[in-house]
Amino acid sequence: MTHFNEQGRARMVDISDKTETKRSATARSTLIMKAETLALIVEGKMKKGDVLAVAQVAGIMAAKKTSDWIPMCHPIALTGVDIQFANNGLNELYIEATVRTTGPTGVEMEALTAVSAAALTVYDMCKAVEKGMEISSTLLIQKTGGKNGDFHREETNV
Repeated sequence: MTHFNEQGRARMVDISDKTETKRSATARSTLIMKAETLALIVEGKMKKGDVLAVAQVAGIMAAKKTSDWIPMCHPIALTGVDIQFANNGLNELYIEATVRTTGPTGVEMEALTAVSAAALTVYDMCKAVEKGMEISSTLLIQKTGGKNGDFHREETNV
């Protein structure tokens, strides 16, 4: 296990000898809610403001601060973060983040953190209307670059 030293204690992995390559990762989080709540979000009628715009900024900010949240993550100079939203027209909102860098380590955690923060922001802005919303699956969809190669999840919801 690379996150443990010879004494079995936690450590940050030394990436100083790793090759810098273009890397990307895409993650998705799903929120399940009442159809009425989803309609308010999509139509921009939530009293607290434009839920998706605020969630988008929250996701980008979270991606940039991932190493502050996750103890063994390296601070990474990100070259791009894109947050997108989709829904099933019924009761599910999908948040997808793609994060890019050129560097010695991947951005999977940054993508997962971005969608998590965006989902939490949606919940925060809508909880007055519906406290029973569920932040459902959060998962890595794909990653590219690095010595372990590419990963592409075979089945996705959207």
